[in-house]
Amino acid sequence: MQDTDTFRADTRAWLQANCPESMRQPITPDEMVWSGSSVQFGSEDQRLWFERMRDRGWFAPGWPAAVGGGGLSPKQARIVEEEMLRLGCRQPQFNLGVWMLGPVLLELGTEEQKQEHLVPMMQGRARWCQGFSEPNAGSDLASLKTAARIEDNGDFVINGSKIWTSYGDAADWMYALVRTDPTARKQEGISFVLIDMKSPGITVKPIELISGKSSFCEVFFDEVRVPARQLVGPLHGGWTVAKKLLQHERAAMSKFSEGSAPSHDALAVARPYLFDADGTLLEPVWRDRLATLLMDSQAFGLTHQRVLEQAMARMDVSGPSSIMKLVQTEQEVAKYELLMQVMGQRGLNWEGDEFSPQEHDIGRLWLLSKTYTIAGGSSEVQLNIIAKRVLGLPG
Repeated sequence: MQDTDTFRADTRAWLQANCPESMRQPITPDEMVWSGSSVQFGSEDQRLWFERMRDRGWFAPGWPAAVGGGGLSPKQARIVEEEMLRLGCRQPQFNLGVWMLGPVLLELGTEEQKQEHLVPMMQGRARWCQGFSEPNAGSDLASLKTAARIEDNGDFVINGSKIWTSYGDAADWMYALVRTDPTARKQEGISFVLIDMKSPGITVKPIELISGKSSFCEVFFDEVRVPARQLVGPLHGGWTVAKKLLQHERAAMSKFSEGSAPSHDALAVARPYLFDADGTLLEPVWRDRLATLLMDSQAFGLTHQRVLEQAMARMDVSGPSSIMKLVQTEQEVAKYELLMQVMGQRGLNWEGDEFSPQEHDIGRLWLLSKTYTIAGGSSEVQLNIIAKRVLGLPG
């Protein structure tokens, strides 16, 4: 095995030679390449970058080579991520299956499931969505009602609905929680299943958000048949499987900011609005609030790095993961709130040539940020989890 310095040098050289210059520029949401059966590329450089990383196994550098991964050690896989970040390389593809479901299947999946699902993930041929939340089971997820009737041959027949399913209308597969024992305690009667989104009986309806973005969907199940082999983990043991999966959520979300989906640089956005034509600072209070926000962001970044190192050392990071989800979303809300205040009337726009594309973008993201502290577990729920499971406080 190569020593660390040699591996880093070789990785840096390969990335410099194989990542097109256009794939080292800040990305817009429209330029994100989503893996799947209908993957689309907006440019030849996108296709080249996708195929080169796929063929090297670096969609998941730390996964076993037997399922199409890079076969690297945890330390080497982190070096790949660090060098991509240093060069500003975009993520070659986006896929929640790779970042969230994949690690769970590597740990709990059968060999049949690994071959059926992990290999297509590594080839960029399958796009996944998450079927957890329901109209009356969001923050209290264990109250979910979507039911799976168990047939004599072990197959499941699913009826019910899911909501806030990101890109459910474009997904090939869904990993979902369903109730398989209505008589058991809430958390004990749930199973974790994999559902082919092309199955008869599935209807998907997009939901339009306040920002104008429509990435969320409702998904309805009417007598949808799921083969028994698509059960992950033990029957009625889905709650434990889901908790393992959610430990990877923070790592998944970081992929949308590390050289990939934009999270605006607060200082760069705010600077033009802080000074008058003579270079005089208009409102000193904005400078102070911006400095505080930037320091908080820097502290979060360092903490994120520490938690990643702990995870590589096989330490339990479930507690810090809950804390980081809470802090990261609250920081994003605070950032866009501050940017809107700094921009003043320039931020109160929706369309029109008199506003810049960035001003349009910030206004929409400010609206979208209202969902950040709800999606993936509300801040209130995260605080309860931290109080009970991390701090050990009485319920």
